[in-house]
Amino acid sequence: MTRIAAVHGALAPHRHTQGEITDMVARTCLPEGADRRLLDRLHRGARVDTRHMTLPLDQYEALDGFGAANDVFIRAATEMGTKAVREALRVADLTAADVDLLIFTSVTGIATPSIDARLAGRLGLRPDVRRLPLFGLGCAGGAAGLARMHDYLLGRPDQVAVLLSAELCSLTFQRDDASPANLVATALFGDGAAAVVACGANRPGGAAGPTIVDTRSRLYPDTGRVMGWEIKDSGFQVVLDPEIPDLVRRHLADDVEGFLGDHGLKPKDVTAWVCHPGGPKVLEAVSEALDLPAGALDVTWRHLAEVGNLSSSSVLHVLRDTLATGRPPAGTPGLLLAMGPGFACELVLLRW
Repeated sequence: MTRIAAVHGALAPHRHTQGEITDMVARTCLPEGADRRLLDRLHRGARVDTRHMTLPLDQYEALDGFGAANDVFIRAATEMGTKAVREALRVADLTAADVDLLIFTSVTGIATPSIDARLAGRLGLRPDVRRLPLFGLGCAGGAAGLARMHDYLLGRPDQVAVLLSAELCSLTFQRDDASPANLVATALFGDGAAAVVACGANRPGGAAGPTIVDTRSRLYPDTGRVMGWEIKDSGFQVVLDPEIPDLVRRHLADDVEGFLGDHGLKPKDVTAWVCHPGGPKVLEAVSEALDLPAGALDVTWRHLAEVGNLSSSSVLHVLRDTLATGRPPAGTPGLLLAMGPGFACELVLLRW
């Protein structure tokens, strides 16, 4: 099994209250003099208290088009990613020279050379390091990245892999767009990164951590239009369908129960649920679909309130927080789950 040696989360430098961000969105997204009651209601209902942003709030109004926003993404993702990976390696008691594979996932910017290539020299990675940039997985990218890292290490159990997620969601907010989907996105999403260091089963040394037992992916037919991006001259325009919570209620229980059942487990056996914070309605749907006990998603709800939804980085932050706030009993199962564009679900079975 793959052993997780370290998880490190990083946040963008500028922290603001939800009210401050709401006022910025009103200035940049609503027509002058427009009624902002819908905006205020959506932002209050997001159950987010504070978020971290890549730029000072007054600079978002000056961003001129997709190119300018993407230039900021490349610079900030490279800087934040370097710090996240370096710190995760330190915690794992490993060096950059130990890394055999670097996976990078993001859905909030594009770069060629990819961000992982730009990190290699800064970190001091070996010239023969393997790289795997992933794009398009959205909020499921952190869980999918863990799964692909596990796949790799099953075949190379003496090696070390690193997963980096960097999501600068604020750079995708669309100016002059008062659509409900854009207003919901501006209510939920924040900026951050996370790095995970993992070792194959035969790799000695490194810090001890939970193991990845198995993974599963699920792609739901005829749901390609419920979540994603429309690519515009102005950048990434969000697609968010109100149907998403209903899809969770319709499909998640069967997928989770089937996955756990293949390992002789039931949902009641899971001692910690590491769930992506898709938003209040999605989290409520997860709890209902899986019939979770009270408090099962407390770590996720707390993450949502403190930093918002960090897209693919969030589930990795929740994993870090789960380990930091009282590790579940050794040898018991945990389930990490996230959903994203496709519409798709990613499940990762852990053993604490």
